[in-house]
Amino acid sequence: MLNFVGREMRHFWKNRELFILSLPGIVYKLIFAYLPMVGLLIAFKKYRYDKGIFGSDWAGLENFKYLFTGDAAWRITRNTILYNGAYLLLTTCIAILFAVMLNEIRARWTKVYQTSLFLPHFLSWVLVGYIAYAFLNHSEGFLNRMLLSFGADPVSWYQNPEAWPYILIIFHIWKAAGFSTLIYFAGIMGINGEYYEAAKIDGATKRQMAMKITIPLLAPLVIIMLILSIGGMFRGDFGLHYFIPNNSGFLYGATDVIDTYVYRSLRELGNVGMSAATGLYQSVVGLVLVLMANSIVKKINPDHSLW
Repeated sequence: MLNFVGREMRHFWKNRELFILSLPGIVYKLIFAYLPMVGLLIAFKKYRYDKGIFGSDWAGLENFKYLFTGDAAWRITRNTILYNGAYLLLTTCIAILFAVMLNEIRARWTKVYQTSLFLPHFLSWVLVGYIAYAFLNHSEGFLNRMLLSFGADPVSWYQNPEAWPYILIIFHIWKAAGFSTLIYFAGIMGINGEYYEAAKIDGATKRQMAMKITIPLLAPLVIIMLILSIGGMFRGDFGLHYFIPNNSGFLYGATDVIDTYVYRSLRELGNVGMSAATGLYQSVVGLVLVLMANSIVKKINPDHSLW
């Protein structure tokens, strides 16, 4: 034991500059990531504000029952998984396509395209919700004005659930694809240019170089991004599913995910324990999904796995 402690202290002293540089990040993680985990106790308690976390009575698994016993349990779980699956698949494909296109136009306009793609990532969903309302409002919306100009009848979008899976997917791709595009574009920039030079000498076309060089060499990065994203399959995008549909009761069946459902339940019932239980449930399931996805990738190709 003493030898182990001495060896670790020597290692620390040898790399003390690196440890000092990492200290702010470590303190940040401790304060904002690990200390708040004490609040997980609320998931197993009948939380009362006057008693606090440690003084509240234990509830066992009662807080978890609310999520699974209600009539909406299947609907919100289905919506969360299907929406996230569609977001993940379509955003990845479009981002890779845009990254390959950017790679083909690395000239002076590249920075302009990068900025325009990256900008929506920083917009708040509240602001995007106002933009969506300006497009979809029944009486004054831009989209309905276009329909009227073509002689078609306006549509009450906020009372039409069938259209909202497509609307939400479009808005998500518009906001998220740019950030993913830049990540994949950075990965393409790291590919050795000698591969492309050799392909040109052999007479390969742009499409052949993209399919035979760019995408295969980009695959490890794509797989890592997919593994990390799979961890959020049970965690819906609250801002997207709350502000874009404008919290319309007509659309709950088509737009509700676990996070929006729990938020409304918390606002109406004030059950903090149920909200904490849902967050813990989503985190645990997300961790299990990441571990499973990494294990599958590791069996197929160990070089592409996270660990």
